[in-house]
Amino acid sequence: METSVVLPVEAEGFVQSLEALSLKEVGSSRWFTQHEYTEKLNMQAILNASAMHNEFVREILVSHGKIAVLIHEMILIEVWKQKVFPILCQLQDFIPKNTFHLYMVVSDACEAADDSVLDLVDYCHRKLMLLASKATGAAFVTHDQQNLTELEFEICLMAVSVLRYITDHTESVSVINRLLCTHNMPCVLVQLIHCCPWSRFKEGEVEKYVNGRWEKIPAEDRLKMTKLDGQVWISLYNLLLKEDCQRKYDFNHFNKNQLLKLRGFLTEVLIDQLPNLVELQRFLAHLSVTDPPPLKKELILEQIPEIRNHILTENSGKWKAIAKYQVKELFNLSESDLKIQAKRLAETYNLDVIENLLPDKPKCGSCGKEAAKRCSRCQGEWYCHRECQVKHWPKHQKTCQLLTEVTERIQTELHINSSG
Repeated sequence: METSVVLPVEAEGFVQSLEALSLKEVGSSRWFTQHEYTEKLNMQAILNASAMHNEFVREILVSHGKIAVLIHEMILIEVWKQKVFPILCQLQDFIPKNTFHLYMVVSDACEAADDSVLDLVDYCHRKLMLLASKATGAAFVTHDQQNLTELEFEICLMAVSVLRYITDHTESVSVINRLLCTHNMPCVLVQLIHCCPWSRFKEGEVEKYVNGRWEKIPAEDRLKMTKLDGQVWISLYNLLLKEDCQRKYDFNHFNKNQLLKLRGFLTEVLIDQLPNLVELQRFLAHLSVTDPPPLKKELILEQIPEIRNHILTENSGKWKAIAKYQVKELFNLSESDLKIQAKRLAETYNLDVIENLLPDKPKCGSCGKEAAKRCSRCQGEWYCHRECQVKHWPKHQKTCQLLTEVTERIQTELHINSSG
């Protein structure tokens, strides 16, 4: 039976209700409701795209002109985290769990978002710069903020895909100018290829970040391109070989030297996996022996990103006041309110639906083959056959017992509190 999160008529209602909220409302009941709607829309959009069905969520978002609202929400949360969250941490020991990012950038969404794409380009640039800068050290693993930094790492990697979609589909002079002249995105991407933050060497093994987790890569697969590698190379291909981009980019001495570093990475093995890169290889070979014509000085009426600037200007000098208000009114919930929120979150993140969003099928805890049955006791481990479950039981027994005890204790406490 096909799993569905929302029906088209529900999606239409959700999209119509989306609105740009103020910074002060982050964590409020209105914001929480909108968060619930956008998460359901996001999950349904992923299900539709993965099954190659009618992508009605995307069509409704575009037809109602709500792409800009989603971009506003992403930037709102980023500003909140940078400006208000540090003050909240000083006021009380609290880390919000309900921040979210919805990345709905597809071919016609870039056009539908209009000027808001400039804010999205800036957002991607900030995330990719963070990704490149963190890659030189022990990235995203710092004791007391480990979960937060892992989330930031995931968001930065999503920004790689968002940027690729923008370079695929935008023809706006302002967006191209922002990518090439303001942010010099080709050089940022060169740095990402050089440091490759989604690959690491740990305990004598090569690990790559694939489908949301670090996986050990066998020796024979170490030269295989990951999806993230492909996104970066396609973005570079678009930014350097599209005619509009070539006219706009300044191939000065510094930029030229940075781009020529790519030649060492363009091996036969890589080009076999992404044949279009042979054109990029030829372009770089030509660039190495010639000097491109000087950049033409043109009069450009540049558009300015408005969303982030508006949020910063509107709330300048109010950060501490906003934090104090949120601690008192929004993040100091009663036990009954917390239960209501927990129930809504449980309904939103339905396990059956989330399993359909996973890129890979569950694996058997014993043999590693594709699994179809859970442990009936703890619901936390998967098996392909009864024989594997019996064989794996000595290893799984302690974990199963612990998970079962914790679940039973929580359910007992909730029953006592609700009946009291």
